[in-house]
Amino acid sequence: MVSAYEKRIREVYPELTITHSEMNEIGQNNDVLMVNDSLVFRFPKYGEGIRKLKKETRVLEGIKGNIPLPVPYPIYQSLEPEEVGMVFTGYKLVKGNPLWPGVFIENKEHHEKIASQLVGFLTALHSQSLESINIEKKSIGEIRSSIEDLYDRFKEKIFPHMNERAKVEVSQHFNSFLSKNELLDFQPVLTHGDFGASNILWDPERHEISGIIDFGEAEVGDPAYDFAGLLSSYGEHFVRKCLEVYPNGDRIFDRMNFYRGTFALQEALHGIENNDSVAFENGMKGYR
Repeated sequence: MVSAYEKRIREVYPELTITHSEMNEIGQNNDVLMVNDSLVFRFPKYGEGIRKLKKETRVLEGIKGNIPLPVPYPIYQSLEPEEVGMVFTGYKLVKGNPLWPGVFIENKEHHEKIASQLVGFLTALHSQSLESINIEKKSIGEIRSSIEDLYDRFKEKIFPHMNERAKVEVSQHFNSFLSKNELLDFQPVLTHGDFGASNILWDPERHEISGIIDFGEAEVGDPAYDFAGLLSSYGEHFVRKCLEVYPNGDRIFDRMNFYRGTFALQEALHGIENNDSVAFENGMKGYR
């Protein structure tokens, strides 16, 4: 696998000298190749991953220079032909370690600083001009339809694997949310889409956030979705602290809780739709 990816990089960028490369952690949508300990190349594993990588590239090019934290910038690009193994992007390594919940808890005295950095990042990201980024816009109606579509896919593909109690709970979760039209009253913005611990990088020496990575799920949507990622990683107390300083943060909490309640089944759905048994099993825990 490494040699095949190296060969593809050399085909497109023959001037790039590769002295060392190794596979890094395997992502859900991409294989990750570390080159010369300083460059990160991502190769989509499925056709859907190719579409997401192309969208991510447009987003990262559009937000360059407008965000207060380091993010990847795709210096190296091979987006055609749209074939698995041929498409990739490469960027300079964004230094830092994931801010896993255990690391977060160990740094309680720095929570205020962490909150300030993360809210500053999300405020800037959510304020990006959509006209300057070549990304599909969505209306509130389209966002509601996407939630209804997600529910339909759960019922079709995931419910057959769930116990009866779980089916009832998931149905109540969606029906209760969709019945409250006042909740879906917000301005659609550019969202990160996977704003959790694995994509938030931490500098343990400076005790601060050092970067944000993986914009593959970025889209125009509900700002509450990004806070749901924080909620899933770091808990309610911390996220309430973040919402106190985010514009109109008091209106986000109910939507945030709804989205958080869909994350595990979204992972299971990804597993079914992309023949990824590990993702499916991880997502189904607690629903059987």
